Amino acid sequence: MKQKEKIAIVTDSTCDLEREFIEKNDVHVLPLRIIYQGKEYRDKIDIEPQEIYERMPGEIPKTSMPGFGEITEVFTKLKEQGFNRILSMHISGGLSGTVNAVQMAARQISEMHIEVLDSKALSLGLGFLVNKAVRLRDAGCVFDEIVEKVKKTRDEIKVFFVVKTLEYLRKGGRIGLIEGTLGDLLNIKPIVSINEEGKYFTYAKVRGRKKSMEELVEIAKEYIREKAVNLAVMHSGAEADAREVREKLLNTNCADIREFFWGQIGPSMVVHSGPGLVGIGIQPVD
Repeated sequence: MKQKEKIAIVTDSTCDLEREFIEKNDVHVLPLRIIYQGKEYRDKIDIEPQEIYERMPGEIPKTSMPGFGEITEVFTKLKEQGFNRILSMHISGGLSGTVNAVQMAARQISEMHIEVLDSKALSLGLGFLVNKAVRLRDAGCVFDEIVEKVKKTRDEIKVFFVVKTLEYLRKGGRIGLIEGTLGDLLNIKPIVSINEEGKYFTYAKVRGRKKSMEELVEIAKEYIREKAVNLAVMHSGAEADAREVREKLLNTNCADIREFFWGQIGPSMVVHSGPGLVGIGIQPVD
């Protein structure tokens, strides 16, 4: 007799979904770590973005992935609760070792099907996938169908963002394929995206903060024109700029926006972007 599926959804704290959504939809979150002078803080549990802004630029912390033991413990508890299928979705392997650690932990759990998915994204790019998986699970889809559809969605998502300075990406080792070491001196603002390998690259370059916000809006309009989409606008301590981007996109008549996500990126993301990031995420909807 075929075993009845009981499906759990796991992600990490970089997904930037609201706590209310996480709790309401029974999503299990592995927190990354923020490290100041040897002291560890759990992302979004022990520390919030504002504390990091206040300590910058004098103190720039490091980040680390969830501990192997912690990941194993989460999977083991889910197994004890009767779950026999887990879809575990995480920040791009090109930006963090988290997905590799989760894959290693998953191999330690027997008699359970654990699908570990590299989102090739971060923030609400990852959040879109979690949201998709929740909706498919709640619609009664079987596990293999959920995995297949989430993978298809992953390949369609676009993420673009602008930072005030490249300093924090550089110091955190996340500079990737972003061009222009002299960009800060020349006030050149790259529009950053994520390639098929899940690494940052320069999508476009403009001069000045105002122009970069305008270009971000134009890029978004190009991708959402005459399509049904879910749309996200995120920021790190740049609410005024982000609100302006949000209003321009929500007031456009060129797209059918089904779901809109808005908010501030979490502490582990702030460490590598610094204050001043404004980003957009786009997910085409069937």
